[in-house]
Amino acid sequence: MSDFASLHAALTRVVVADRSLQEVLDDIVGIARQAMPGSEATSITLVRREHSFTAAFAGQLAKDADELQYECGYGPCMDAARAGQVFSIPDMRVEDRWPDYAQHAAARGVRSSLSVPLPFQDAVIGALNNYSTSTEAFGDDDLKLGQEVAGWVAVAVGNAHHAARTAEDLADMRAAMMTRAVIEQAKGILMERHRITEDDAFRLLSKASQDTNTKLRLIADELVRTGALPGPNRIRQV
Repeated sequence: MSDFASLHAALTRVVVADRSLQEVLDDIVGIARQAMPGSEATSITLVRREHSFTAAFAGQLAKDADELQYECGYGPCMDAARAGQVFSIPDMRVEDRWPDYAQHAAARGVRSSLSVPLPFQDAVIGALNNYSTSTEAFGDDDLKLGQEVAGWVAVAVGNAHHAARTAEDLADMRAAMMTRAVIEQAKGILMERHRITEDDAFRLLSKASQDTNTKLRLIADELVRTGALPGPNRIRQV
């Protein structure tokens, strides 16, 4: 299965009624792994109230790589969810945006990955993650298929939370929207100031976050408020 028609047909056959969100996501993540030629393992990361977790996975490699990121406190799947940005790693052994994570992931056999953010739906944000033991495993076709699957995941998650929405859920939704918005604004400032790409702007934000042990959204917020990135001499605890 490697075309949109086959993927769409498989996704529409997923039974949603009278099933738990876990069961639905298990079906979707299995379809995603089969649909994307480069993916040997696939997972869905969800982030709520700063807590990241793997909601479903197909292939232990994906689960292990996700857990490494949660331990580090950063990584492509978490940052894709927070920033709403696609992150592709062609060769994990030379990746420098998340050096600690990349080193440990490469030691586990991960050579390349592709993380696609879920379209914003509700209080929960997330990403579809794909991993391979080969370098440069993911191309444009994988990205397009991943974005299609990410849309289905977002709808499934949004529908599940809509049924049980509370005032606290609405507050979480506003916070999630603000997180993505401030990161987008901060990237825009850096792109305009330095005439750099979106990826390079994120690289600067990510480095400041890691250097100062400060959450990415707080780094972005400080840049928007003050016009300056915090340096390593200004430490904040997460």
